[in-house]
Amino acid sequence: MTSDASRAGDSGGTAPGGVQSEDVGFGGLMFGGAVFDGVVFDIDGVLRLATPRRQLRRLRALLRHSTHDLRSVQGMPQVVHSLVDDRPGTPVFYLTALPSGLSRLVTGLLRRDGYPPGTALVVGRTPVLRWLVGGGAANKRVALERLAQRMPSVRWVLVGDDAGHDPAVYGEFAERHPGRVAAIAVRQVLDVDPPETGVTSLPGTVAGAPVIAAPNGEELLPRLRTGLGAEPRRNGLSDWFLTGEERGNDVTRLRAWTEGNTVGALVHGDRYLPRLAGTVAATGAGDAVLFAGWRADAGQRLAEHGPTVAEALCGAARRDVRVRGLLWRSHSGLLGYHARENRRVADAVADAGGAVLLDQRVRVLGSHHQKLVAVRHRDRPEDDVAFVGGIDVDLGSRDDARHTGDPQAERSGSEYGPHPAVHDVQLELRGPAVRDVEQVLRERWEDPSPLSGMPWHPVSALGTARHRADTRFPGAAADPPATGGCAVQLLCTYPNRWPRHPSAPRGERSIARGYSKALGRAERIVYVEDQYMWSVDVARVFAAALRRSPRLHLIAVVPRMPDVTSRAYLDTAGLGHAEALAIVQQAGGDRVQVLDVENRRNAPVYVHAKLCIVDDVWAAVGSDNFNMRSWTYDTELAAAVVDTERDPRAPADPAGHGDGARRFARDLRLELMREHLELGRSDSGADYHGADCDGADCHGADCHGADCHHDADLLDPDRAAATVRESAAALEAWHAGGCRGPRPPGRLRPHTRRQTGLPRRHRWFTAPVYRSFLDPDGRPLGMRLRRTY
Repeated sequence: MTSDASRAGDSGGTAPGGVQSEDVGFGGLMFGGAVFDGVVFDIDGVLRLATPRRQLRRLRALLRHSTHDLRSVQGMPQVVHSLVDDRPGTPVFYLTALPSGLSRLVTGLLRRDGYPPGTALVVGRTPVLRWLVGGGAANKRVALERLAQRMPSVRWVLVGDDAGHDPAVYGEFAERHPGRVAAIAVRQVLDVDPPETGVTSLPGTVAGAPVIAAPNGEELLPRLRTGLGAEPRRNGLSDWFLTGEERGNDVTRLRAWTEGNTVGALVHGDRYLPRLAGTVAATGAGDAVLFAGWRADAGQRLAEHGPTVAEALCGAARRDVRVRGLLWRSHSGLLGYHARENRRVADAVADAGGAVLLDQRVRVLGSHHQKLVAVRHRDRPEDDVAFVGGIDVDLGSRDDARHTGDPQAERSGSEYGPHPAVHDVQLELRGPAVRDVEQVLRERWEDPSPLSGMPWHPVSALGTARHRADTRFPGAAADPPATGGCAVQLLCTYPNRWPRHPSAPRGERSIARGYSKALGRAERIVYVEDQYMWSVDVARVFAAALRRSPRLHLIAVVPRMPDVTSRAYLDTAGLGHAEALAIVQQAGGDRVQVLDVENRRNAPVYVHAKLCIVDDVWAAVGSDNFNMRSWTYDTELAAAVVDTERDPRAPADPAGHGDGARRFARDLRLELMREHLELGRSDSGADYHGADCDGADCHGADCHGADCHHDADLLDPDRAAATVRESAAALEAWHAGGCRGPRPPGRLRPHTRRQTGLPRRHRWFTAPVYRSFLDPDGRPLGMRLRRTY
């Protein structure tokens, strides 16, 4: 990012940014069907610095929870990147009424927020007090005129918002210079309830230049591209994955992404836990078993006949395998948490020669929620493997596709019964991505901060000093060899905490940013499974995608109810859930289906999975839920996958972007939908067990055959959405009719949680409790006010 000491109003032979007047002819850069040469972005509406009037307006929006309110600055860096990334040399001018002398501060803030390099036009000439009351329109007009004079052949795209002078200043400029403005893009900041109000209040064109408006960058970008006649971008992985700069954390040693990986989805604990047991059992002296978790139970069997978690880890440690783990220290068992269980695992591994640290380096009421395992082999790097997802090695996790529950499950007082049925997913990674999974744990391990800042923890840990006896982390190893065609990006959440995490000093919210980027490209289908759906600010990201893409379907599979019995908790959690569902359903109407799951015994299945699949191209599986706690407050990890192998089955390119459908994402979506719809079970339904599908006679969920007849109703997004709707309606009707006659195939039912007409007490008591304790927001205040991550 460059800055310019001389402002647009200064005299001399140099235009702002040091562009010589004789060098301003850029040859008419093409953006689809439109020609433009440069970009001017009035940044007063997106900067962290803002006038009191703007900050008060942001505060009002922060406290507002209308289902129509989708205002955000989250996608604005992508708007500018889209205009300039493919056209090196395109000049970008960031216009602001801030007082002179603040160019360096402005460019630093823009760089931190992910904007591309450009020239800061700091046009304020008057004292600071003038800027504080929102002055600067006259100086902005002068700056634009200077640009027009010094760069006479440039055709501009003008970007701003409607909260200040931007529409008037830009409109006047377009009228004074016909043909010199390719488009005016306006982010709507003023009240947008109902959503159509802001759009229609702006003119459609000014002096022949289209005026495009939307409440956020995600919706503004495709409208702007359409107005400029642009074709869909087809730039590959960088269209789906965050770049290193977009991650928002320039301190981490994680790579932007890795290629050459093999990725497999292990659906259900009974597929993951035995695989984990076999992997650990195959390790020997000098190898390493590295893991992090939210909870671990020493007695949980990893397979039907063992070993238990403690037996597997302690056996490896006794073979001179370097066993290192981080478990959340957990809140008190008096609050229903599992501090005692995690300590038992740590004690057992320490006695065997390994090291498991109980980590409480979190914010107040926060947790370490990452679930990962990395197994490295000293002499067999081709066997290195990592596991990432939502499954902990705890009681209740070893369920299968029949969803009858784990025989070892803790007894629950909830409606899920004594052995709750649990649906979950874990990814198995092989290839260079394994080193990055190890790096996630290494960065946490090397944090020099005390393991806990709670004043009573040193007393409670007096007898456990041996846990710190040998905590050396294994030395860094090279990448395992490439094994396949999948690109993998690891996305993280780290809270903005004190003391600062050395690898994320301002926190990291790449999970939120990664989902926002992928959903900004969604066109036809988004398939979601999630334990806590959702928070209001998370729902806005999905709502923006639904409003932007009128053919987009959202299919979300969630638990029927939380797995607790507290009435206060249910009321409080229900508030956020209801508000969020109202936002997405307002945006998408009948294109949104939210469903829950039951087994063949009509008992609810607890959906513990956390995954998202976009247009059969991008898939992410992790520990993170779709709420603010997971996106900003707790420690989380997700793996996003884009397979280079294309799926030839029609529709070969459902989104129409040229990306095609990718094998991994499509196979995972089909596998999950087959299970939930019971496509591939026997007529009796008794032997549906999730075995590999071999074609016409299969009874399972893992069919990958190109001509498997079970996929006929699931490949096309429109047809898949209709199939889900029909199956859920048939099962719901069967229940409404008293469950008479044969039970229809399928396990999905419409999710009927109360979504409107909340009691008044929610406004005065439940809402603050929900947002402060159940789903806290860990972003700095400036990010919260601007609704960005």
